[in-house]
Amino acid sequence: QVQLVESGGGLVQAGGSLRLSCAASGRTGSTYPMGWFRQAPGKEREFVSAINWSGDNTYYTDSVKGRFTISRENTKNTVHLQMNSLKPEDTAVYYCVADYSIAAIQSTRPRYWGQGTQVTVSS
Repeated sequence: QVQLVESGGGLVQAGGSLRLSCAASGRTGSTYPMGWFRQAPGKEREFVSAINWSGDNTYYTDSVKGRFTISRENTKNTVHLQMNSLKPEDTAVYYCVADYSIAAIQSTRPRYWGQGTQVTVSS
């Protein structure tokens, strides 16, 4: 089992920045590919970003490319999502996820999920 705990959400004005963090614990959490999903009110959960275990390869949904940056610190079993130039449409609950492969991360149901952290962007 892998436990994931997110932090860093909050309220920010459009154009602002937030940094989300996700601490992994449990069974070799630092060796799993990890990523982020989000769910806006009334919408389905969607893939946002993913990173492989070494941090060499990163993936983003088109709507956040150039604005969001995912990174990881394996010595701390932590993944970060730096979100810049935030837009009101980025408002959502953001979930940290982990699974055995990037392909699994990008599916609709990764194996491990955090509880989520709220990000609200005001216009």
